[in-house]
Amino acid sequence: MGATFADDDDRDRTCCGNVLERAPSAKPPFTIGQLRKAIPPHCFQRSVLRSSSYLALDLALIAVFFYATRYILLLEKNNNNWGGDALGWTMWVVYWTLQGCVATGVWVIAHECGHHAFSDYQWLDDTVGFLLHSCLLVPYFSWKYSHRRHHSNTGSVDRDEVFVPKKKKEIAAAAGGGSGVTEYLQHPLGRVLMIALMLLLGWPLYLICNVSGRKYPRFASHFDPNSPIYSRREQLQIVISDVGLLLAGIGLYRLGTAYGFLWLFKVYGVPLLIVNMFLVLITFLQHTHPALPHYEDAEWDWLRGALATVDRDYGILNSVFHHIVDTHVAHHMFSTMPHYHAMEATKAMKPILGRYYQFDSTPVPVALYRDFKECMYVEADGDGGDGVLWFSAKLTQAS
Repeated sequence: MGATFADDDDRDRTCCGNVLERAPSAKPPFTIGQLRKAIPPHCFQRSVLRSSSYLALDLALIAVFFYATRYILLLEKNNNNWGGDALGWTMWVVYWTLQGCVATGVWVIAHECGHHAFSDYQWLDDTVGFLLHSCLLVPYFSWKYSHRRHHSNTGSVDRDEVFVPKKKKEIAAAAGGGSGVTEYLQHPLGRVLMIALMLLLGWPLYLICNVSGRKYPRFASHFDPNSPIYSRREQLQIVISDVGLLLAGIGLYRLGTAYGFLWLFKVYGVPLLIVNMFLVLITFLQHTHPALPHYEDAEWDWLRGALATVDRDYGILNSVFHHIVDTHVAHHMFSTMPHYHAMEATKAMKPILGRYYQFDSTPVPVALYRDFKECMYVEADGDGGDGVLWFSAKLTQAS
């Protein structure tokens, strides 16, 4: 049994009763300058005090949650078991969830530092970002530079840096032998398993060996100063990023030897896994959607590529994540804008963007499963030109 492709004549998908119409792929009738003029000037102003206040609140919450673990550990000790019975397990789950969500907000602030959106001082942004990301085991400068290239090449199937979709011929070649993940992705259990693996391992695999990233002529890693991801002038800062992780690793090892590695896993390891999960989830859903086009070089330009993203609704987590999820279109238009002005900027831009602005309020678990299923590969179908590629997943079983 091999996987073959059926014709895809249905250009609209439905979910939860709503039609998902394709976003426009033609050159927009507005410029980035017109969008900038529509936004109140104060939205581009960065305040060290205000940016620091968000960081201070996040760090205070992390400290409070961490302090609360002493009571969970005391409960464990009294009950002489790992979780302290059902109550202890419940308290750990609550701690992991709260700590993971707030730590994701800290990650977002470090991400803003990488965009020079934290303050007017590049040295301050890099210092804060380096410290925060190193504590979260992220190579700050390494990711900063690859992420900058993602912003410069968003929507390009040849030069984008993350969650680059495969072309139909690549999927067909992989499935041609009757084996591989493409067959398993046609079944709900297989999709759920692959989603779980993506959320659990996607972030470290991307950093280590560029999984889901663009194709390079040789091995690419965020930890290698000689990686093809980076230019020669960036190599020293890649080394600095590695040193930051080494120092963080030494600090964690010393904590583990002092208090126990099981303790370290419970208070730090599990929340970090949740942070990594959210990073993959957020990024995947920002750039993967049945309505979004991708472009080959003949059709790609920066503005159309930057518009190939979608805002999502995570409920209360919109605020916890500093609106990285529900103002991502604005972020791609003006990445140095601080997050606390992004909602106002989005509202100001929407009348000009019109149908070029994409927002999907589908519940996140439903959207994740739907988009993982529907967005298996991209292909041209004549809608917008041969260089405009659309997501599809019309795989069928053939004898």
